[in-house]
Amino acid sequence: MLKVEGASKWFGGLRAIDGVSLTVPEGAIVSLIGPNGAGKTTLFAVLSGFLKPDSGTVSFAGRDITGLRPHRICRLGLVRTFQLVRPFAGLTVRENIATGSHNRIRSRAAALGHAEQIADRIGMTAMLDLPAAALTVAGRKRLEVARAIATGPRLLLLDEVMAGLNATEVATMVELIRAVRDGGITIFLIEHVMPAVMSLSDRTYVLNDGALIADGAPGEIATDPRVIEAYLGHGAAARMSEAGSHA
Repeated sequence: MLKVEGASKWFGGLRAIDGVSLTVPEGAIVSLIGPNGAGKTTLFAVLSGFLKPDSGTVSFAGRDITGLRPHRICRLGLVRTFQLVRPFAGLTVRENIATGSHNRIRSRAAALGHAEQIADRIGMTAMLDLPAAALTVAGRKRLEVARAIATGPRLLLLDEVMAGLNATEVATMVELIRAVRDGGITIFLIEHVMPAVMSLSDRTYVLNDGALIADGAPGEIATDPRVIEAYLGHGAAARMSEAGSHA
């Protein structure tokens, strides 16, 4: 469904992403992990049209979308959430979700009705009349997902939707993401909560210093020396191997 070939983005002399190529098959949950500053959010910004790559191409559902504006990409069915969740605080949950519905629905009444359907789908019906400002962190994260789903996506890019959540809230979000995928929406997610990554992902890509250093099944990635060193520093893989041999 999504194909990225040789995507690069520079900010002056800073290489944010460098020659990234990857695929996200339809119906899958694919994750993107890596240390802070690895370029993950920059890649999502390129995929969703908020940044134009300096080189490389992005294709979605067989169509070249490289350099298209975000609203056009959204209309095609590729939409993202944001790491920093900023709902319209003065609007209700219903009205916030309806802002996403307006991507495809012009009538305000119809958009609000659609918002109620989305809220029911993701367990927010009891919150519909609350102002967004009254929501907990977990509630705001769920609202961000709801607003994105309301646009009618085929592919949803989730940027750290579990950041700041406790263990119970993470487990709830994992189930929500599975339900979204089972409802027909392909998922590509950035996440630092490794148990969730391991549980959810069909495939995992690892980004470090703007370049992909590994990809494969989550279990394979977890023991890859390149990944261990990216997170823990040079020589970490060898030290862990040596410690294991003496255990």
